[in-house]
Amino acid sequence: MTPEMTFECLLVSRNPAVVCSMDQVLTDFAISTRICCTSLEAASRLEEGSTDLIVIDLDEKCAWELLQEIWHSRLKQKPTIVAVAAEAQTIPGIHVVLRKPVTKESGTRSLRVAYSRMLQEHRKHVRYAVMALVQATDEQNRTFGVTVTNIGDGGIGLTSRETLKIGSILTLHLPLPGLEHSIAIQARVMWTRQYGAAGCEFIRIPPLDLNIMHDWLRGRCRIKKPLVDS
Repeated sequence: MTPEMTFECLLVSRNPAVVCSMDQVLTDFAISTRICCTSLEAASRLEEGSTDLIVIDLDEKCAWELLQEIWHSRLKQKPTIVAVAAEAQTIPGIHVVLRKPVTKESGTRSLRVAYSRMLQEHRKHVRYAVMALVQATDEQNRTFGVTVTNIGDGGIGLTSRETLKIGSILTLHLPLPGLEHSIAIQARVMWTRQYGAAGCEFIRIPPLDLNIMHDWLRGRCRIKKPLVDS
């Protein structure tokens, strides 16, 4: 992640009023925007896997087909969806509904809600490199070396010469760069690979250590700051 990571959006509409209003709002939120005139064009952009937000005009042809494609995709991190609709309504699978006519004020209100969700999703999935060699203990009280390769809000990635079983619980103390003390972690192995890599989810971190870890993660989260109060 670069020092100024920018969220990316696909704006799917051919309506000049929608495009003009939303493009300005997205710029105010420091979101990089690609305007797609058709759902087919948006679908091809989605395959690149870097889209954080989709603003889609439900009056566009094949808009619902595009939404179905997003909902059933195998993307690890699915984008936040803002639907622009003629009527206020609750639509399963859509996170924010923005009613027409779109104004800068109504667009800003809706984007604040969407932006909050995007931040949460980003922090949930982003990983930061660590590369720390530590001792881990499993449920059978076996102790062995592992290398923690990355850490995020929900877990850690690691490598080990030991054979790790999915579901096993590891206890370890992890030093983080720039911190004087290591943090105590209990984590469950969620997946493994033949070459020794594994992904683990956090089970328990003492409250003080958890606060320290969250502060450390936030200190490394460099998202381009919006021009408006988000």
